[in-house]
Amino acid sequence: MIFFIDVDGTLVTTVGTTRIPMTDVIEHVRQLKVDGAQLYLWSAGGADYCRQTAIELGIEECFVAFLPKPRVMIDDQEMQDWVFCTTFHPSTCAGRTLNDYLMP
Repeated sequence: MIFFIDVDGTLVTTVGTTRIPMTDVIEHVRQLKVDGAQLYLWSAGGADYCRQTAIELGIEECFVAFLPKPRVMIDDQEMQDWVFCTTFHPSTCAGRTLNDYLMP
């Protein structure tokens, strides 16, 4: 199963100039990797920003690649019509396993 995980507001939150790791989500990412998920980290800040954040959080090895978040996608389907694509808010991930994300 493939996951695209965002940086800001998902793995870290920023208060003023202080970046605060979201430890529950970081642990969830580690467990998804152990369970066999393919993880990609993306951000509007770009690929280098993603990699630096993953290094800072000690989870660089969890990710297959670091990507900029897309600004334009060309596809024959609208995102809301993607049958096997679901968005989860990071606050809902605690306690989930990889199998919890599998769709019947």
